[in-house]
Amino acid sequence: MRDEESAVAGTDDAVAEDDALYVLTAVLLTPAQFPSVLGDDYPAACEALGLEPYAEGYGLVLGQDGDGARWTVVVDDVSLVAVAIASWDCGMEYDLSPDDRSVVCALPGWPLALAVAAPGVPAPHDPPPDPEAEGTDLPPLTPPDTETWGPAQRRLGADEIALQWAAWRDQIDDETTFSGSNGTDVADDTDGGDAGAGAGGPDGTDDPDGAQESDAGAAADAAPAADAAEESSAGPTARSGTHPGVRRALADAHAYVDNPPPPGRIRSSFAPGDARTLRADGPGWSLVARTDDIAFVLLDEEPGEVLPVGRGAALPGLLKALDALAVRPGRAPRAREPPRPVAGAHRSSGAL
Repeated sequence: MRDEESAVAGTDDAVAEDDALYVLTAVLLTPAQFPSVLGDDYPAACEALGLEPYAEGYGLVLGQDGDGARWTVVVDDVSLVAVAIASWDCGMEYDLSPDDRSVVCALPGWPLALAVAAPGVPAPHDPPPDPEAEGTDLPPLTPPDTETWGPAQRRLGADEIALQWAAWRDQIDDETTFSGSNGTDVADDTDGGDAGAGAGGPDGTDDPDGAQESDAGAAADAAPAADAAEESSAGPTARSGTHPGVRRALADAHAYVDNPPPPGRIRSSFAPGDARTLRADGPGWSLVARTDDIAFVLLDEEPGEVLPVGRGAALPGLLKALDALAVRPGRAPRAREPPRPVAGAHRSSGAL
């Protein structure tokens, strides 16, 4: 996860305008990459924000106004946001100042938990209701509840495993995971070791160093979700090879081959060598896999459990078919000259 503080410059008291947005971070909302807390697929994520599933996607700019209120500004300049994110991930400064014409809307609140705040303004808080809205304005966006386990936490757990694949894979014994013959075997409690522990890290705890390419704010969300997972970890039977939830998830994934799901339900990203990292979601389940290796399944019905699926004979073909259906990030967008920055602050004038 990037150090979000690098995306925030010092705030100059002389430029505190009511319509200024002090940018803390940004994330992409596209068919190939979107905050998984919002839904199983791209249309669902857009619906959660009241947006049309525009094919080119959006950029979500998270920040505070001059009063410290939280705002999520939606822009249609995806390339500009992608360049900013790439720059921050490389440790470079980038003044993300979307042009007013690219602003689609401004939503109160943040959908992700952020650990940083803009200096020189009040602490982050939700903006008050708009008196002119007469009760029709949307409630502020909020991160998922960290005290419960559900679809959002399950998807965040799968995202974290994808980011820390090597660490999770090292916890699985090869003889166990590759012993199956049908691609549906799940490592049992004896041979799987701690692989079925909480979803926060390979040892059931948070690992702040493992995430490098995740959406902004995801680590702040994933860590509390992992804590909830660890506290409610299920028993040994959840890791049995006959777990009905795992078989249901694999059956649903097989069904995707014949009936392709909505965009973003299956996503493919870079992995070492010629492999790809796959993420797939469905009703009550999330799957993360490497096309040249095994898979892990997380279930709504098994809070915090990470269920390893042996490669077997059928899994390779399934993963290959899913990868063929998956949405992949496009080529790196070409940078364009951003609007002239305001000295001492990352801000988007007129965005709110």
